[in-house]
Amino acid sequence: MTATINAFGQPVGHTVPDWQPPSLPGETLLQGRYCRLESLSAERHGDALWAAWRQPDPTIPADTQGEARWTYLGGRPFADAAGCHAWLRQCGAGHDPRFMAVIEAASGDALGAAAWLNIQPAHGSVELGHLSFSPRLARTPAATEALVLMMRHVFDLGFRRLEWKCDALNAPSRRAAQRLGLRFEGIFHQHRVVNGRNRDSAWYSLLNHEWRQLMPVFERWLSPANFDAHGRQHQALSALT
Repeated sequence: MTATINAFGQPVGHTVPDWQPPSLPGETLLQGRYCRLESLSAERHGDALWAAWRQPDPTIPADTQGEARWTYLGGRPFADAAGCHAWLRQCGAGHDPRFMAVIEAASGDALGAAAWLNIQPAHGSVELGHLSFSPRLARTPAATEALVLMMRHVFDLGFRRLEWKCDALNAPSRRAAQRLGLRFEGIFHQHRVVNGRNRDSAWYSLLNHEWRQLMPVFERWLSPANFDAHGRQHQALSALT
């Protein structure tokens, strides 16, 4: 933490020269090598997302497939295709959270969704969350690239800080944050009540100068040379970050 001394002899934060609040994220298509992201639309993406979310996940017991992957998101918010479309229409209509659909480049199918939330342009702060990745998308280069594209977009706009918050008991989400190079900032105890249960939240952050250091790491990991013919990585991203 850097500080300067003001006219009253008090330590204060350093100045941010020529600070201008950035514009809101999500106004443009984000194109990558393995995927692209576009504003979530129930009409364009609803059928594909409903089908993708219904596919079995080998990491989840068969008798809990429909619900288990939504546990840390507060529970699955729909029970059928009509409910899925209705929920997606609600998500797509908002600006905070601002939801994006993740489209697999090879198939053109929407396989997941993610959002920017707690968007604070005046302070240059934004959170990345609401990750709803289907089994086809999870643990693939496209999944990582989607998050990298979303991070790059807000830092290109001029945001200073990106946040990642998750249930402190959500080990996969915490590993994902660390794998992406985010800094653990601590636990906010009794942060929320979700479905009648206490939630302690783990907080992670990435600052703009840290992002500039990570950019070439992501480019190196996402290079086709880092994957074999079956899409298996030669070098783990966690080892690079």
